[in-house]
Amino acid sequence: MNTVMENLLTRRSVRAFEKKAIPAEELEQILKAAVYAPSAMNRQTFQFTVVTDREKIQKLASLMAEALGRDNYNMYEPETIIITSNERDFRFGIDDNACALENIFLAAHSFGIGSVWINQLRDCCDAPAVRSLLREWGIPDSHVAYGIAALGYAAPTPKKDVNKTAKVVYVK
Repeated sequence: MNTVMENLLTRRSVRAFEKKAIPAEELEQILKAAVYAPSAMNRQTFQFTVVTDREKIQKLASLMAEALGRDNYNMYEPETIIITSNERDFRFGIDDNACALENIFLAAHSFGIGSVWINQLRDCCDAPAVRSLLREWGIPDSHVAYGIAALGYAAPTPKKDVNKTAKVVYVK
């Protein structure tokens, strides 16, 4: 099997992370993969906001928990998060961000770095306290925060067999 297919077929969401920093060179390569993601009409309207400070990540998690009405919301305590945002009025913004997130996840996996998609930020990014923090981090009010890529080295967990059940239909 070629390395691209192996990367695609072996990547899994990670929900428990070790307390170990991601090397800057690898994080830069992951971000390069995000920047090179497809974008509708090549508009490239997305923005990637990288947060590596655990206290700041926890602050966002706390504000999200409050906005979502969920106790003990912690985003799995990753070492790094990448917030993907896009122009609120760009009709393909969510699609572009989904492509960028997939590139982030696959690039991270290629370096042995675990990841998980956190999608709840989209539902609460305009809550006043959350928006205030996003604004502080340089995310424009004109952007919707479509997702978070939580990244870090996977904590040891038992391997589970994966059973993929999606249907494939051929039309000839």
